Amino acid sequence: MLEKKTILSLEQALALPYATQRFVQLGWRVIRIESPAEGDENAGDPNRYIGANLGFHDLHSYYIAPNVGKEAITINLKKKEGQELLKKIIRELRVDVFMCNTLPKRYKQLGIDFETLREANPNLIWCGISAMGPAHPERAGYDPALQALLGYTFLTGEPSGKPVPCGIPIIDLKAGEEAFTQVLLAMLEQKYLSPTPPPKDREEISELKKVPDNKVFPYVEDLEEPGKEIHISMAQCAASWLITALPQLNFVKSDDELFQRSGNEHRSFIPCNAYPTKDGFIYLAIGNDSQWAKFTSLERFESLAKPMRKTNEGRMKDKENIYKEIGTLTKNYTTKEFYDLCISLNLSVAPVNSIKEVAALEYVCNAMVKTKLPDGKEAKLSPPSHHTDFLIKNNFQVEGAPRLGEHNDAVYKSCGVTEEEMVILKEKKII
Repeated sequence: MLEKKTILSLEQALALPYATQRFVQLGWRVIRIESPAEGDENAGDPNRYIGANLGFHDLHSYYIAPNVGKEAITINLKKKEGQELLKKIIRELRVDVFMCNTLPKRYKQLGIDFETLREANPNLIWCGISAMGPAHPERAGYDPALQALLGYTFLTGEPSGKPVPCGIPIIDLKAGEEAFTQVLLAMLEQKYLSPTPPPKDREEISELKKVPDNKVFPYVEDLEEPGKEIHISMAQCAASWLITALPQLNFVKSDDELFQRSGNEHRSFIPCNAYPTKDGFIYLAIGNDSQWAKFTSLERFESLAKPMRKTNEGRMKDKENIYKEIGTLTKNYTTKEFYDLCISLNLSVAPVNSIKEVAALEYVCNAMVKTKLPDGKEAKLSPPSHHTDFLIKNNFQVEGAPRLGEHNDAVYKSCGVTEEEMVILKEKKII
């Protein structure tokens, strides 16, 4: 098992805060860096000022969920003193990972590039999220624009309607997940290469590093670059998820056969679609021929079972009629009635729930991460992707999202910064 680590993150918006929130849910220490206030403008992460006003200028609702459980400090990295202070933090706190999601062209300008920061810790894992990686250093990465660029918007919506993006910032979240994964992999590589505590001599190294095939891995200090530099391209992350779309370019005879917008229907499996009920909509997903046979065995639905529709290929040719016929039949049921009918045959069916209805689902509601707002009220946020030991131990309760620079005094003093030095840093607007 990996021991708890310290993550230092120059972060804003959603992609990186979501990645570091995954580390919070493991019980690791995450310190987020933001720019200090210079005048009356909204300082730090722009997301602090988005969403419902909670009565605190730098703590609006959109910022809360991805940032609970973190510490927040401010550093002016445009100044040399701020860059030196950053390296001091990495050294004194023995920071394991530095992460950022600023433009790559600013890495060296701000003194946050891998080569600069590994001077403070040769074993540092460095991870940057950007729109298209360092090969495109000036490209900003905004989720809606990237969804349009990478085909997501083109593929989403009704065939006769406008292209639309996904209802959530899916590329931000995918990039955050990838950053989390790649940092963990880098940590595992280091753990495998570097024993703790360090061996005293070569003989002890050999004993510690033997593996089943009797090969010996080098001790981390023997490596030329024991740290790790990771670049996450949001565009590449998004393109990697086009695994059902891009390969089709090799297999179709004309552009007409390529994926287009298809509304609620599945492009390959028929009939997967949303249908009207007496009181709403329900989604039925028929994934194979045996499920179709079960469905058409239901009373009142036998009329759907025609010889040409026995196979998915046949149903594809007659899909428009199938959708119309099913929709005519489902209108005779409430959502619950049709749901119970399909569940009795173990078919894949679901009501088209609102977000409020999703929050009421037992397996969602009971797993939500909870936090306290500055006014003392509890807020339920969203469930983690899985139950971590840390969350279970703490009954899914996590410390509130930090105010701008809330932990400056505690963090800097723990790094050996004196009261007098703190005063000077504030006067020079370094923190």
